[in-house]
Amino acid sequence: MLQPIRHTLKDQTPLYVFVSVLFLMGVVFGALMVNALTLEQQQDLSRYLGNFFVSIQEGGESFQPMTYWQVASLHLKWLGLIWLLGLSVIGLPGILILDFLKGVLIGFTVGCLVGQFTWKGLLFALVSVAPHNLFVIPALLVSSVAAVGFSLGIIRNRVLLNRGGGVAKPFLSYTGLTLAMAAVLLAVASFETYVSPSMMAWVTPMLQQALIGG
Repeated sequence: MLQPIRHTLKDQTPLYVFVSVLFLMGVVFGALMVNALTLEQQQDLSRYLGNFFVSIQEGGESFQPMTYWQVASLHLKWLGLIWLLGLSVIGLPGILILDFLKGVLIGFTVGCLVGQFTWKGLLFALVSVAPHNLFVIPALLVSSVAAVGFSLGIIRNRVLLNRGGGVAKPFLSYTGLTLAMAAVLLAVASFETYVSPSMMAWVTPMLQQALIGG
């Protein structure tokens, strides 16, 4: 299982650069979207965040931490979609779109928190968004590069060069790497389920004070 990982890290550096830049563009775009919100939308967002933080602090019904399998399922569905898109040539653009959208989601979330609560919002983002994504994002990017590489291999060998070569070995390497990333995501889901809610509850009082002060 380590062999396909070494292969994709060594031989597909340009793809890693391209996919990483695409993801970062999504983060920037998501952060900029916050500035495009109208005043009314910003006020609605502020009220929602306020209720959310109160619920975290008081253990209200609107804040029910997801179970381990709910968190793991979300990550594995995203990973599985990337894997499926990589199996088909027509799915290649979809992989890139998913990476961009992942960046948009993170950029928008962090941008909202920072826009509403400045450094306290950044602190909340550091405990609620950053820890698990330090592992989730690399896992998804590695899987995306493997998916893009597999699709490009099919295009190169079957379409451009009209070769019939075996697909079994590349497929097994691609699937093996995806399974390795799935194991990473399952491990990260444990942290996100059992540790992140406590970290969020620890920082929440500071944000409530910011709301009261505002």
